[in-house]
Amino acid sequence: MREKITHKAAEMFLTLGFKSVTMDDIAHELGISKKTIYVHFKNKIKLVEAVTFEVFESISEGIDGICNTSLNPIEELYDIKMFVMQHLKGEKTSPQYQLKKYYPKIYDVLKFKQFEKMQDCVKKSLQKGIDTGLFRSNIDVEFISRMYFNGMTGIKDERLFPHEMFTINYLMESYLEYHLRAIVTENGIQILNKFITSNQS
Repeated sequence: MREKITHKAAEMFLTLGFKSVTMDDIAHELGISKKTIYVHFKNKIKLVEAVTFEVFESISEGIDGICNTSLNPIEELYDIKMFVMQHLKGEKTSPQYQLKKYYPKIYDVLKFKQFEKMQDCVKKSLQKGIDTGLFRSNIDVEFISRMYFNGMTGIKDERLFPHEMFTINYLMESYLEYHLRAIVTENGIQILNKFITSNQS
């Protein structure tokens, strides 16, 4: 039952937002009493926490799969972007922004976990790009990987990038291109241009 609750809660939180979904709403959708939810989760904060980290683990596993099978680091980043977008329902309700606003302690832990995960993944990707001649050999892998995380986190701040002006998909695609154009070689730019042309949203 715990798994059913977290699965349904994740679906509702990502679609409708962490704030607007109540324990009553989740119970109603599952056809159970609210008391049943409280058997497994002491309060909504505990449920939000469980959902947040289960979604994170699920996305992390998917990213690992992409990293292990990608043809090149340029395609890898775009595939990861598509996977994350699908998993987070396109972030129509800005779940990260809501998490930061209403559940700041959970958000802080999540952000650190995301940093650790992305740092490891992006460093390997950058090194792969250098080794295959797609990225410049003189880039500082440690610095660029941190800048990438900082940028990807920054574009999700609705105060800086209001969703009525920019869709999350546009922001992620534009930032990816911005990031890659700064580090690719001549060989890399040809692959990037082809990829952008054939995969435009």
